[in-house]
Amino acid sequence: MDFLKKLFSSAPAADFKDLVKKGAIVLDVRTRGEYSGGHVKGSINIPLNELPSNLNKLNKSKAIITCCASGMRSGSARSLLLSNGFNEVHNGGGWSSLEQKLGG
Repeated sequence: MDFLKKLFSSAPAADFKDLVKKGAIVLDVRTRGEYSGGHVKGSINIPLNELPSNLNKLNKSKAIITCCASGMRSGSARSLLLSNGFNEVHNGGGWSSLEQKLGG
């Protein structure tokens, strides 16, 4: 029952705009080609398949918001980061909807 409660809980979503204002990193895990076609201003691009070997480029003490095209790769990136000692990681979903939430 606890699993279902967590799965369908109405916990408030993260305030991405506030997180960025406080210094969160927006990490776009799409390919370089996808990123060059449009991205969240100020985001950094590390494609998901390159993320394991580039963890040292990210600051573990900062909040990280992952994004991609739809939310699938960013979810995988979030799991990878959490399993490697990053404490505050949020899945921002698709980059274009995240950009709208950030007011871009």
